[in-house]
Amino acid sequence: MSNSSSGESFLQRIFGSLFNKKDPEAEKKKLLKQIAKSLSKTKWKFYKHSADQLLPAFPKLFYEIYKAVVGCQLSFNNQQNPNSYKMMVVDYALTEEQKRILEELTEESITTMSRNMDFNQLKKQIKTDIDKLSADFDKEKIQKIDTLYTKLMKFKQFCTFDFYFMLKKFDSTMREGDFSKTPKFNPIDASYVSEDLKDFLTVAWALPLDSDWSDMMQMFKVMKGVEPMKPNQWNKIVTRLNQIRSEQVIEMIIQLTTKDPTYSVVIEEKHEQIVESYIDKIRTQAQLTIRKLESEQMNSKIDSLLTQIFNTTSIFSLKYYTEQASETFLKRGLPGFEYAKPLNYMRFFLIEFVKRDVRTYADLVLIRGKWTNPQLSQTMSDAFHAMMDLADKISAFDQKHNEEGGDFGAKLKTLLPRIDRDKEAKGIIKTTIKDSNSMAKTYLVNTTKAMIVFAKSTKALIEDYKKPRGELVSNWKEIDRFAETPLNELAVDIYKKIYLFVNLMQNFLQK
Repeated sequence: MSNSSSGESFLQRIFGSLFNKKDPEAEKKKLLKQIAKSLSKTKWKFYKHSADQLLPAFPKLFYEIYKAVVGCQLSFNNQQNPNSYKMMVVDYALTEEQKRILEELTEESITTMSRNMDFNQLKKQIKTDIDKLSADFDKEKIQKIDTLYTKLMKFKQFCTFDFYFMLKKFDSTMREGDFSKTPKFNPIDASYVSEDLKDFLTVAWALPLDSDWSDMMQMFKVMKGVEPMKPNQWNKIVTRLNQIRSEQVIEMIIQLTTKDPTYSVVIEEKHEQIVESYIDKIRTQAQLTIRKLESEQMNSKIDSLLTQIFNTTSIFSLKYYTEQASETFLKRGLPGFEYAKPLNYMRFFLIEFVKRDVRTYADLVLIRGKWTNPQLSQTMSDAFHAMMDLADKISAFDQKHNEEGGDFGAKLKTLLPRIDRDKEAKGIIKTTIKDSNSMAKTYLVNTTKAMIVFAKSTKALIEDYKKPRGELVSNWKEIDRFAETPLNELAVDIYKKIYLFVNLMQNFLQK
């Protein structure tokens, strides 16, 4: 008995484990059957399970939504700049004081202020205005702005959903945006639009359907002069969507037609913080305006100085370390010849003026003059010879950039074609140009210093010349006899031109 009973128990366990084991397909069919039953109990008669068809009632509802949102769809599609919505939301939230500040930060206002205000003072004023603008956005206000913008973007995403593409599958004769006749919708296989339904849910269920939409409607009315659609129309759509979502009608249709009872829509929550980027944009625009005005002012000043010094603004002295040659490197994302423009002016001034007029004056006062203080004479002489020496060095420096045999030029020419495939070549070019620019700046600084020393000495001699008896140079009348141009007239011209040229250089060296 015990063996028989034991054997029966064993067999029962074996067969029981076989027949009670869960069959995945059977479970899926059971779940789909339950889903179909739940769907049939809703009031929404969209789907015929036995034929796996979507019925005309479904496209009729979506057609009504399409008619309501088509105006918004066109408006949104015509606005190609996505940042315009960020601007609109923030502008809507601005106080009167913030609006006043923004008026002062426009390019036109900054340009007007720059005519009557020092640039450093103007920069401080703009910083103060931007700080005040930013401070008026407290935490609560920022949160309201960000929430409204998120709501607007989800509304836009819903309105621009391609309802027509899906509806045309139910009536192939339907024309986009044409509501002159009511479409004749036919039942279709639900699988034909299953992907459309999934796409729809990602935009529809992303909507904050339980929210109050009056703030968004009011914003459009204030900022655009008209609401995107009648509030009661939108509220009706929201109510229907809420009902459909609460009963999971569309989810169940997708589950049945795709034979996937586990399907559920995944909504990607995205909340942008737009106030900070808004303020950054205002700040950047103001700074760009300042830089533009400073550049225009500096260029105007440079042109004026060039005209006073050379009677022209077209100066061509350097052959290789030039702005034109620099463009070759800038176009490839490399640094350029930073001091090409001032060094071009410097060499021209040294060759055309220092080696001619300044040399004439130096020869007269330093060689023929009887100085009471040899140290002052030596200081002026050292400055003069420094200028002459630097003129030659700048010419030699320019030659170094000659592609045919110049130390820098030949190296740059050889390495440039290799930069896209050879990082080391690119690094060497950057280092070479950096060293070149450093040398150019050194020449500019040292020559300018020598000019300042020479100009100070010249000014002292101009004052000394006017005295009844020279205190620095004792034989002015004797020197005068050797001068082709009246000595003091020559000295005044030299002082003025060096003074102007030093001012010209300061525009480049004070950056």
